[in-house]
This record gives sequence, C-alpha cells and structure tokens, in this order.
Amino acid sequence: MSGDGQRRDGRTPPPAALETLTARFDPSTIDLPRRGARVRLGVTGRGEWDALVSSAGARLERAGDRPDADATVTADAATWNSVARDLRGGMGAFRAGRLSIRRNLNLGVGFLAATSGAADPERLEVRHVRTRVGAVSTFQAGSGTPVLALHGLGGTKASFLPTIEALAPHCRLIAMDLPGFGDSVKPLGAPYDAAFFARSAIALLDALGIARAHLVGNSMGGRVAIELGLSAPERTARIALLSPSLAWLRERRWVPFLRLLRPELGLVQAAPRAVVERAARRLVAGAGDGDGWVAAGVDEFLRAYLQPRGRAAFYAAARQIYLEEPRGPKGFWTRLAGLA
Repeated sequence: MSGDGQRRDGRTPPPAALETLTARFDPSTIDLPRRGARVRLGVTGRGEWDALVSSAGARLERAGDRPDADATVTADAATWNSVARDLRGGMGAFRAGRLSIRRNLNLGVGFLAATSGAADPERLEVRHVRTRVGAVSTFQAGSGTPVLALHGLGGTKASFLPTIEALAPHCRLIAMDLPGFGDSVKPLGAPYDAAFFARSAIALLDALGIARAHLVGNSMGGRVAIELGLSAPERTARIALLSPSLAWLRERRWVPFLRLLRPELGLVQAAPRAVVERAARRLVAGAGDGDGWVAAGVDEFLRAYLQPRGRAAFYAAARQIYLEEPRGPKGFWTRLAGLA
C-alpha cells in the first residue's frame, strides 16, 4: 500500500504529497553536489522522510536513525498537500510561515523549486556558474532584461527570494552569492573590497553572456553596485540601492589597529560554535520571534561563517568597509561624483 494508509508490515508509508513531490523532482533545475544530497521532509505529527536527491532524480526513504540531513523542510500535512497541488505552493508556504527550511536554505529552496513541476521561464533555478574568479552560486528566474542582485555583508542570494518572486514575471533576475559568501568560491588572500566584488560580478555577467544589466544592491551589495557603475559604466544600466554601505565620514579611530589586524585570523575560530550562534541571533532582528525567514537567514550566515574561509572572507569584507578612504583624489565621495 502507498500513500497515507498503514502497510501490513506496520510501517507508515510516506504521505502521498511527499511521493508526488519526489516524483516531480527535476534535477536539471538545480546544481547538486556530486554525492547528491539528503533533504529531510518533516510532516508535523506524522514523522520524517528523507528525499535522496542526485543528478539521476530523487527517492524517498524513512528518516529513522539516519545521519543528519543536509537540509530540513517541515510543514503540516495540509500544507504539504497544498504544495503538492499548487505548482508554486512551496515558496508561497515558506513566505507565509507555514513551511520552514533549516540548515541549508540554498538546498531547501532548490528542492522546492525542482519539485514544482513548472516549466515556464519564471521557474527558479539554482546554478553554479563557472567564472574566471571561480564557481559562483546563483538563483536565476525569468527572461528578458537582465537584473543582477547583490546581497549585503553576511547575507546571501537567498535574501532576494521575495525580489525574485516579484520581478521574475517581468525580467531575468539573477541573484548571486558574492565570492566569500554563501555557496560561492571563497579564495584565500582575496581583497574582498568593492573593486574585487565588482570584478567578480562582471566575471559572472561574462560567463552568462550578458553585456549589460540593471543592478539591485543591498548594504555592501549597494556599494558593489556603485563600484560597477563607476568602473564599468558600459556594463551597467540602472542601479537600485537599498541602504547601501558607504565610506564613513565620521572619525575612524580604529583604522591604525585594523590595518595591522589580518583578516586571515578568521581561519581560526576563537569562540565556541554555541557562542557564535547566540551572537548571530542577537545581531539579527527578529531571530528569536519564530520568523521562519529570519531563522533560515541566520542558518545561512552560520553555514558560511563556520567555515574557515567564510570567516576570513567576512572579516576581510567588514575590514574593507571600515578602511575605505572617504576623501582625497581616490576617496569614495570624490569618485562618487563620476557616477552618471
């Protein structure tokens, strides 16, 4: 017996909704690790099943005492049934808080997108793009005029999921993990300043065959968008800035100290993981109020930060934001006048 009944051996089979989603899994929409991945699907009050996904497809098995999954997706039975019926239901349920994704938002979102069954250009795809700076992880959806979304310090491309959903019907939206963050390459010794990130964005556009794009930048990503407009105006159409990170005009007392402090020290995790997790949740507004989006965002930050190269990149980028010269011939505010 399959579906939601009880089998003769006494074991509860997977709910029909999970079987439907797994059968719909399209590996062509998501770039997975070579070993594949384990996505744990939880049904509140009913148990957990693991979707073993790979380039060959997906299959379900009871979670039992299996090792920890790479990502967990949890909802009640009614929500899973709704997701199985509605091709776009997964992301809507996540946005509404009826479905949670933990551990690896990139993989969890990719699984929902790959099981949507949708075949239109607006379908979300999770792609690793080979560029001259290394592999860059992206969310891509839509067609037409290209728009490149650039996240902030400590963020990832996942912060633009609501933007992707809103704009994909009208344009080709590409949200990238900047090098050093999320699932993109994390080169040791890279400067992780605005110029480096701008070159990385151009490398991505080149790899995708895009000559010119509109830019959306949040916080540090806003500073990167400005740098693209200054250094490569021929590649930049319009720029939308969301609270961009700009060079400090106030006194910067810590400049001499930070110039001596090397970001490579981030390769060593001085604080225990539990301390880091508590600090991250205190820093993020809403992290303790049950907001699924915020909790998943904290998970994404920790997933990168708890890697030695991720920590080094985070410290290097934060250091460069503080150290950027505001004035002088090459100062930020002097150069800003050249942004057409």
